[in-house]
Amino acid sequence: MTNSNHSGEPENDANEPIEERPELDRSLQADVNALIDDGKTYVEAELAFQKSRISLAANRSKSGVIYILAALAFLHLALIGAVIGGIITLIPLMGPGGATLAVVGGLLIGVAAFLWMARAKFLSLSNAFKTGAAEDSEQ
Repeated sequence: MTNSNHSGEPENDANEPIEERPELDRSLQADVNALIDDGKTYVEAELAFQKSRISLAANRSKSGVIYILAALAFLHLALIGAVIGGIITLIPLMGPGGATLAVVGGLLIGVAAFLWMARAKFLSLSNAFKTGAAEDSEQ
């Protein structure tokens, strides 16, 4: 059963079973194949894009880490200069030995304070995991 549309071309009846309309089967199969091909192309393009993003991030991160290490090296040298300057400044007041002991003692007090603060942070982290583990074992 065919009807004609406004252009005079025959058109298939929508109520006709698909088995009797092979042009729809070929068209649907072609559409599905095209969709699969498009999906593969999209996945390949997306993977290539993500690889390039990772490469860019790695290169930029590497450069950033190098600059941070250089800055820390300069900071270390500046602190050495400050320690030596402190010793030289205190020599007239305390003598060379006293000035050295005062500066080194002050630095060791600073080291102890930072280690104490780090210990407190790690203990609180450890306690958080112990609390979570105890709650998990109760359930």
